[in-house]
Formats: sequence, C-alpha cells, structure tokens
Amino acid sequence: MNARYTNERNTLMLIALMKAHHIKKVVASPGSTNISLVASLQEDPYFEMYSCVDERSAAYIACGMAAESGEPVALTCTGATASRNYAPGLTEAFYRKLPVLSVTSTMHVGRVGQNLPQVIDRSRPMADIARCSVLIPSIHDAEDEWACNVSLNKALLELRRHGGGPVHVDLVTQYDPHFETESLPEERVIRRIGPADPVPALPKGRTAVFVGSHKPWSEELTRLVGRFCEQHDAVVICDHTSNYRGSCAVYPSLLTSQDFWDSPLKQIDFLIDLGEVSGAYMDIRPREVWRVSPDGEVRDTFRKLTHVFEMEEGAFFRLFVSEEGHASDVRQYEAWQEELRDLREKIPELPFSNIWIAQQTIHRLPEGSRLHLGILNSLRSWDFFEKDPDIQTFCNTGGFGIDGNVSSLAGAALASPERLFFGVVGDLAFFYDMNILGNRHIGPNIRLLLINNGKGTEFRNYSHIEIRFGAAADHFIAALDHFIAAADHFGSKSPDLAKHYAQDLGFRYLSASTKDEFRDCLETFLSPEGADRPILLEAFTDSDLESDALKVMRRLEVSKKKEAVQTAKSAVKSILGEKGTAALRKIIHP
Repeated sequence: MNARYTNERNTLMLIALMKAHHIKKVVASPGSTNISLVASLQEDPYFEMYSCVDERSAAYIACGMAAESGEPVALTCTGATASRNYAPGLTEAFYRKLPVLSVTSTMHVGRVGQNLPQVIDRSRPMADIARCSVLIPSIHDAEDEWACNVSLNKALLELRRHGGGPVHVDLVTQYDPHFETESLPEERVIRRIGPADPVPALPKGRTAVFVGSHKPWSEELTRLVGRFCEQHDAVVICDHTSNYRGSCAVYPSLLTSQDFWDSPLKQIDFLIDLGEVSGAYMDIRPREVWRVSPDGEVRDTFRKLTHVFEMEEGAFFRLFVSEEGHASDVRQYEAWQEELRDLREKIPELPFSNIWIAQQTIHRLPEGSRLHLGILNSLRSWDFFEKDPDIQTFCNTGGFGIDGNVSSLAGAALASPERLFFGVVGDLAFFYDMNILGNRHIGPNIRLLLINNGKGTEFRNYSHIEIRFGAAADHFIAALDHFIAAADHFGSKSPDLAKHYAQDLGFRYLSASTKDEFRDCLETFLSPEGADRPILLEAFTDSDLESDALKVMRRLEVSKKKEAVQTAKSAVKSILGEKGTAALRKIIHP
C-alpha cells in the first residue's frame, strides 16, 4: 500500500512547505495530538527523524543541531503542558538566533477554557521564545487554504530572516485516523530576497507595476520606474494616492470597475507590488506577484505572491534597468490609454453627485496644491477621473476609517502653510471629525468640500452587499437608513448647521444644491487669490442620485457574455418575483 500521509489538509500543507523551505531535521516527542504530523513525517524519507521523550531536552537538542549544521530544525509535540517544556530551549534559540521551528499540536482552539482535558492556551507566547507565532486551523474552504498558506510561508521565512531565530506554529488537528494521501499537494512557495541574495529572472509576459498608497516619490525612483516600464513594456497602475508622476502611468479605476465588461488588460502575467493599502478596489488579476518593500513583510494582496524583496524600491529597479540606450516600448501603455479614452467618451451627463462634482473639479485644482480624499465614496468617485500629476493626493487608507479625515487634512495644511489644501469628505465623516475646525492653529490654506447626502450613502449604493444580496423591497431599502446607513443625524441635511458652525469659526461658507449653484461657487472655492480664511463648500446631494451616478460609471461598456447573464437574471426575477428569487438563491447557495 502506497498511502503514507494524513488526510488533514493543514498538516499536508505544513509538510509540503517544510520540504520547499528545506527543513528536514525533526525532533519528535510522543503524544496523540501530533500523530497526524509525526506519522506522516516518519514515512517520508526526505525527513531526518529523531525521538526525544523530554520536550525540554528536545528543544536543546534542536539548538545544538541547528548550531552545528547551520540548518533549521523542527520540533513537534502534543498538546497540554508538553509545549511549555520547550520554553527554556526556545529562549536559548531566540537570543542565539538559532532557526528552530516548534510545531505544537492542538485541538480546536474553541475548546480552550472549557474545562476539557489536554487543552491549554498558547495564543500569547512569551516575547523571547519566538520571532513569529501563527495558528494554523483546519482547512474547510479556499479562504482557509489561502490564509494558511500565507501564514506558513511567513513563519518558515522568518526562521532565516535577519540572522534567524525560533518560530512557533500551533497546528490544529481533528484526529483524522485516515492516512490515505499518497502524495503531498503542490503548495505555493513564497521566497524572500535580500540585497545580498541571488536575484531571480523576471517572469515573461504582460508586466505591470502596481502602486498603492505611497509617500512622495524621489526624482531618482521616478526615473528608474519609468525606465523599467519603457524597457519591459510595462505600465504603472495607480490610484490618486499612488502619487506617481513618471511615465507609463495609468489610472484604470474606470476600466477595472465595469460591471458587465472584462477588459483583457486586467489579466496581467507579472505584477510588481509597491506602496501600502490602496482604496481603489481595482479588479486586476495577476498570475504572479513580486512585493517590493524595505520592511520585507509578506503582503499577499492579490493572492499570487511568490517573492518578497526586502530592499529599497530604487535598489530593486536598479537590478532590472539598463542605463544604456534602449528603444522605448510602450505598446501596453498605449493599449490601456486607448481603452480608457473610449470609456471616458461614453460618459453621459451625470446627475448631481460626488462623481459629477469630481468630474467638474479635479482638472481645475490649482497647480501644486494637495488633495485629501475621504473614504470610501469620495476616494472612489474622484479616482474615476485623472488629475494633474503634480497634485499629490492622500487618504486615510491605513486604518480605513472616517474618524480622522478632516484632522489629517488640517495637519498637512499646518505643515505647509504656503500651499493650498483641498479636502473632500461625506457628511458622516465631517461631523465625526468636526472638532478640528475649531482648533486655533487652523490657517487660511484649507478648502473643505462637504458632500452632504444625509447618511452613509455607501450603504445605499446599488452595488453594496446589502442591496445586492438582501431583499430589494422598498421597506428593506428604507430600513437600511435607520441603523446601517445612519441617516437623519446631524440635522438631516440642515442648511444651517454646518453653515453657522463654520462661519462662527471664521470660515467662509459656500453651498450648492444644484449643478448651477455648484458651478457658481467653484471659482471662489478653487481660486488661490484671496485666501485670507479657510473655506467650507457644502454640496447637498441625494443618495439615490449618488447610486445612479455610480451605476452609470460602472456600466459604460457591456460585453455580450455578461449582458446575456444579466438578461437571464432579470428574466428569472421578473418571473419569480423578489421572494421567489430570494428562495431560489437559498437553494443554490444554502
């Protein structure tokens, strides 16, 4: 019989990745909770197995073995206090930077604290026994599989990082008695590359550089990225917070967010990932991703990460840029721009909304000014349109909350009092953070645009999960306002509340409820002249029109395939009605 390995998916993944990361020495201690792992390891000739009854001695054996061989050494023990006996040896490994992998097996962590035998809490290991500690639960779906793969790669990479050290994996078992798996699964392996490590060759195919939220760029880094794109026929995929000002930049939010059209450009063979969190929610589909960041952390945004380059971005691009003359190749850039031009030409007259306001305003922002966008509706709305690359843009995408958008704007304006700062926020974000406007340091270089629709309009958009998957009956949509969209707070679009507050604090106040009124205010709001005091422009919009504008922007192009699917869905809905459609959905997706 050829069967050798456990059927437990998480254990199989650990074993496969141990082999991929070249961990073959294993010191096993007896027990039941780790049977799935040990019984599988001992049948695989790749691994060098050693037995030790005393876990304290086992950990020290691993220290000696790692120090002598220069290789990582794995430990495995059962649950209960067995793992506690690893502490002295792992402390030794921590301070000597010895690569010791301790795998402690555990029952389902929900059993912790329930007076069940042989179950103890390992969720908070001591600070100096592991450089990294991860929980690897049982795998039930694709999301579990991805998360476990990322966690295990991250942990195993840490064994050798920055001189090395011990790592802890808490492995959940279901006590599956079957060992029917004949071969290990092929698992995605993530590698970390440092400045002194050998560099892999660039993958072939359509190439792009993705830039999330990014600090202002140096001229040298901008030049290197632009030259890389010209030499490798690549593009730089940006949102407004990317702050990239070089060549081959594309701003594809409009293209990547179409409901009924899939541009083939979204299929990218090789993507280089720079920067931090992007709030653009771009639907791009890379086959392989390299992450470049000085922090060297595993950030698997696109779920296709294979390499992490722990180095400065400029150092990375110097590895792949030739300073000798090469003919520029920008065919891919031209293809992106052509599709974006075609989409923009199809934009009809939009209703009065944040998107319409962005369309009228963004290209008129004064040169050298700064733009701060609130999450989520404002950032998305303004990302549909291009701006002057010289206008740096920021958004609180790190924590992604509404609680400090205006304060961040104020702080930036205080740091550069000679520059104009424009902010765009919704009403909930504004009233959440309105105290900052009373700060005595606020200067005249702030221009704040308040989009007041009387609620969190994000939750009333046609595309929001509550609308798409919930009942679409009128009473349900109205009920959204009460507690989900938080409507009717802060004066329910009062024409006086923000006005009096701003004026009493010394702001110049402007307001608009129509397109013509907004156009009348815009010149004063944008003009660099006469900036003797800060300005608040309050635009009163309607959440239904906000949703309509978003739907228009996301349905500029329709492919035949997606149009057919949508037609079929509409036909089913017309026949079965809302209740019947909801019942059918439950049958298909119980």
